[in-house]
Amino acid sequence: MSKVIGALSVSVDGYITGREPGPGHGLGTGSMLFDWYFDGDTPSRVFDGFRLSEPSARVFDALAGRVGAVVAGRNTYEDSDGFGGGSPHPAARLVVLSHRPLPQVSERQTLVTTGIEDAIAAARAAADGKDVGLMGGGVMTEALKAGLVDELVLHQVPILLGAGRPFFQPLPEHVRLDLVEAVPAPGVTHLHYLIKR
Repeated sequence: MSKVIGALSVSVDGYITGREPGPGHGLGTGSMLFDWYFDGDTPSRVFDGFRLSEPSARVFDALAGRVGAVVAGRNTYEDSDGFGGGSPHPAARLVVLSHRPLPQVSERQTLVTTGIEDAIAAARAAADGKDVGLMGGGVMTEALKAGLVDELVLHQVPILLGAGRPFFQPLPEHVRLDLVEAVPAPGVTHLHYLIKR
């Protein structure tokens, strides 16, 4: 069965956007959370235009190559201007979890309004045996609450943002993690955890 993976860039103080994210503002200002996508000499084999350091390319491409569908929340979708009608991943279908209708949904996108379990089920069906990626703090929190997350990857950028949209929202109980890999790279440390059941 496919795995469910949450993998996002995050500041040391836990933010996944810069200040004032939103439609027309993208993922906020002044965050530097995504500089590591473009500050190296190694082109990504999965994402055109990404030039990463060698250790980042190894980690990033290994993860990105596993993903067949992505579940994103409404805030992430709107902050990213609907991903231009596509997906945040060049080869993966996008499932948007929202409790209200979207003005437009393209043929590469699926809207689910009935909860995280149904969104992940739809993503698994679309992933064709590959893994499901999660995007956004709300989606990640709901999937953790439901016990649906298998792996968590924090691409931790050495910055304290002090504001923005936090990755994690309140959880009803502790979630224990096993660190399976820590890869230091220029401008980022890749921390790969398994969720303990």
